[in-house]
Amino acid sequence: MERPAWAPTGIDISVPSVSRIYDYYLGGSHNFEVDREAARKAMEFIPGLPKVMQANRAFMRRAVRFALDQGVTQFLDIGSGIPTFGNVHEVAQSGAPEARVVYVDHDPVAVAHSRAVLEGNERAGVVAADLRKPQDILSSPEVGRLLDLERPVALLLVAVLHFVEDADDPRAAVAALRDALAPGSLLILTHAAYEGIPLSEDRAGGAVGVYRTIRNPLVMRTSEEIATFFDGFEMVAPGLVQMPMWRPENSPEQEDPYAFSGFAGVGHIA
Repeated sequence: MERPAWAPTGIDISVPSVSRIYDYYLGGSHNFEVDREAARKAMEFIPGLPKVMQANRAFMRRAVRFALDQGVTQFLDIGSGIPTFGNVHEVAQSGAPEARVVYVDHDPVAVAHSRAVLEGNERAGVVAADLRKPQDILSSPEVGRLLDLERPVALLLVAVLHFVEDADDPRAAVAALRDALAPGSLLILTHAAYEGIPLSEDRAGGAVGVYRTIRNPLVMRTSEEIATFFDGFEMVAPGLVQMPMWRPENSPEQEDPYAFSGFAGVGHIA
């Protein structure tokens, strides 16, 4: 398999990556055949996966604009993935040029491409780190350089927590991040769930099985379980809802049925 010029040395391009699979779903070009094969296998069970990812990104952009409306101009996006059109820094800095953004991912391709995209942007940076080690994120030089944790920060955990198994205690990681944030900070979150998928759970479970075989387990949690990630936050209306239902800009009835395959919410630290 030939290594593309944009692929960092040292990565195993024979092993699929959830960041690159996500990039493929969104029509990106920073993925390998092994990623595309895994994506196609998952889509045999859930054909509308690209629609799910598009709804996820649309929510993220709405939530970033909401944060700006609340006067929050600092963003910490963990599990940010490979940059695509309408990324956090583009949305935030188009609305508030002074906005500062730190991206965090543990995928080398996501980190390398983020650095290339952000070259020359003094108000945005990227950290190679893992959500499961929140102190590594909080103590990183880029967070120290760009974010003032004494002021409100919008913490984005968009389509990442469902890749953290309960054995790795994702709630403790979220709590550690929450405890480092100032009053007025926001938690912006999405999470996969069987609820809302226009298929039987057995059929949708086939896609979950694909992720398990590529060593990236996908943990489908109920809305009640997802809500516990907001412990210590006050929920912003309309609460934890299916992605198109969170402060929609267009009628949710116009959305593809697969767009409802996941939950989204925003929490506030009083």
